[in-house]
Amino acid sequence: MTDTATELHKPTTTANSADSAVSAAAQRRRLRGASVSDQQPALISVPAAAELLGISRASAYRYADANQLPGVRRFGRRVYVVRARLEEFLASDEQLAADAA
Repeated sequence: MTDTATELHKPTTTANSADSAVSAAAQRRRLRGASVSDQQPALISVPAAAELLGISRASAYRYADANQLPGVRRFGRRVYVVRARLEEFLASDEQLAADAA
């Protein structure tokens, strides 16, 4: 066999195609301005929201029932909070505290 025939029959590796797919995905994230660590679930549980707010789980459910917790969504008996709305709420609260100081 000649060298060209050997090169034609070499098995192709999928590592190159996988690397290019990963780099293409990373490039799309960079273009959108998001990194892998920035990608969080859009909906979080009420206990997770309570932890972010620094309140008890029971208080978070009470606020959700009274529509005082921003971004509450109900799916049957399950209650979730829209992460973006909660982060906006926390950012506005921090801004108010900074303006008052």
